[in-house]
Amino acid sequence: MRAVVALGLALAAPQPAPAQTRACAERAQVVERLAERYGETLQSMGMHANNGLLEVYVSGPGGTWTILVTSPDGTACLIAAGQMWEGGAPLTKPGKDA
Repeated sequence: MRAVVALGLALAAPQPAPAQTRACAERAQVVERLAERYGETLQSMGMHANNGLLEVYVSGPGGTWTILVTSPDGTACLIAAGQMWEGGAPLTKPGKDA
């Protein structure tokens, strides 16, 4: 009986969540995909810790948005993405290199 109770408790115990993997690739590839797939252009940017570049890409008012952090080696990682963006004018025009 104790073995059954112990097994039940072990199965009911909270399990650690699996580690989240980051979506990372060469920055130029990520920026191109954001433009082609979502129509997103650079909205704002700033320096992040360890000389990383934080960038916000937006498709337009009320549209999609993506936050990237690019490391000094050129690897860009998706930090967050969503919809219903509200903000100012983009820093680049569509079709221009970001």
